[in-house]
Amino acid sequence: MKIATFNVNGVNGRLPVLLRWLAEAAPDVVCLQELKAPDERFPIGAIEKAGYGAIWHGQKSWNGVAILCREADPIETRRGLPGDPDDAQSRYIEAAVNGILVGCLYLPNGNPAPGPKFDYKLAWFRRLTAYAAGLLDLKVPVLLAGDFNVMPTDLDVYNPARWQDDALFRPEVRSAFHALVGRGWTDALRALHPDERIYTFWDYFRNAWGRDAGLRIDHFLLSPALALQLAAADVDRAVRGWDKASDHAPAWIELAETGPKTGRR
Repeated sequence: MKIATFNVNGVNGRLPVLLRWLAEAAPDVVCLQELKAPDERFPIGAIEKAGYGAIWHGQKSWNGVAILCREADPIETRRGLPGDPDDAQSRYIEAAVNGILVGCLYLPNGNPAPGPKFDYKLAWFRRLTAYAAGLLDLKVPVLLAGDFNVMPTDLDVYNPARWQDDALFRPEVRSAFHALVGRGWTDALRALHPDERIYTFWDYFRNAWGRDAGLRIDHFLLSPALALQLAAADVDRAVRGWDKASDHAPAWIELAETGPKTGRR
């Protein structure tokens, strides 16, 4: 099974890119972030024509997450992250797909830091960590995928010194990520590429794509049972170079019942 995550940076504006990638990569399950569209503007007709069922949690102009499933409809199990009934931002959606519980998330950016947006990011991270602990207690295959807006280590950023004070790289955020993973999750891309610089995001500014000045901020966290099935993981980085592309490239993993673990296929 091939599962991908893709911050599309506007599902309607980037729809040709998304549809082209779906046709070429043929993932079985896709987690999308930054839809930047209210629920009624989600392009379900085009998605279904491409062969995918979908659930989505939209928001006008900002945020928004969705889960797509090839030739099937995801069974929604949660909409919105628990822990703050006043939080109206559309950043989490969850579904049962092909025997796996898939949580699609878009963690807050948090800039400028320090400040209220950074405080919200850390609070959201705490809510995610608490909820993720409950998911592990279910003892079923679980996957958390999406744009975490975190570079966990120096290896995940092209120039660590340049990012020291950024909300995506501050020590509080990296510590929160490591605390989450340390509860029993596997960082899939890093597990299969322990010493390799792999990026999922290149800014539109300062020729970041041309210089390969990237960041790894899109992640897959696998529960222990699911980690045993991890067979491959990579990033479709060429998509970032397409016309009118998102500033993210799709990342993906492959799950298999048995077989050797490899970095790329």
